[in-house]
Amino acid sequence: MSYPRIDLDGALVAITGAARGIGLATAHAFVEAGAYVALGDLDEALAVQAAAEFGDRAIGHALDVSDKASYAAFLDAVRAWRGPLDVLVNNAGVMPNGPFLDQSDRIDQLTMDVNVYGVIHGMRLALPHMVERGYGHIVNVASLAGKFPLKGLAVYNASKYAVVGLTAATRLEMAATGVSVSAVLPSAVRTELSSGIDYGILPAVDPEDIAAAVVHTVKTRSAETAVPGYVGLLANASGLVPETVMRAVRKVAHDDAAINGVDDDVRRVYLDRIEKQ
Repeated sequence: MSYPRIDLDGALVAITGAARGIGLATAHAFVEAGAYVALGDLDEALAVQAAAEFGDRAIGHALDVSDKASYAAFLDAVRAWRGPLDVLVNNAGVMPNGPFLDQSDRIDQLTMDVNVYGVIHGMRLALPHMVERGYGHIVNVASLAGKFPLKGLAVYNASKYAVVGLTAATRLEMAATGVSVSAVLPSAVRTELSSGIDYGILPAVDPEDIAAAVVHTVKTRSAETAVPGYVGLLANASGLVPETVMRAVRKVAHDDAAINGVDDDVRRVYLDRIEKQ
């Protein structure tokens, strides 16, 4: 599929969950490519502070992605700042962990509201303007957990499976409009989101690796980009492996890390923060 080229030199990019972690690394990568970047985050003060690093190349703004009105206000502020939006990166997310039967309904709801409806809100608000122009790109930061289930992350898995499917379906609907929709699927990332969890032999990557992949999709418009790439291939192939064999592989890989490989003191800092959302 061919899409209109997006020149990042002078392009306008909006990023959610951008005050820290993958979002902030992605902001750095886009600014380095010549873009102007709007950083949206639930922590407005931190978003404004982060944006100040980039001088006049960035703004920081309050954003609760689970609230459609808040998301609309963010995108209105972005357009008022520099005009039509070229790229939207739906990055904001939460990752509570623990046995499925132990997790609370409220945190389950928060996970779906942020991880799924946050993406839905962003696309519903940004796509009409992009379609009208026949130009634009949306990147949804999903997870390899959207292809490969892990113990202790059941509802998180469900939310990321939803984002993978949502991205694939809307990409099909947008195919003739000139607007592209892509998913980036990280493995475990060394950020606060996964802090305190020892993933053992499962590969961990840095926020900058995900940022580079997000920026690269503006050039490739790939439907899905796994980071690292080989893990994406393994995740896709896992469904073809007999369950008995896959269970043995999972045991060797310690796929129960989100339950039994947790430093509770370190993890509690992150869990306490999302409990307050």
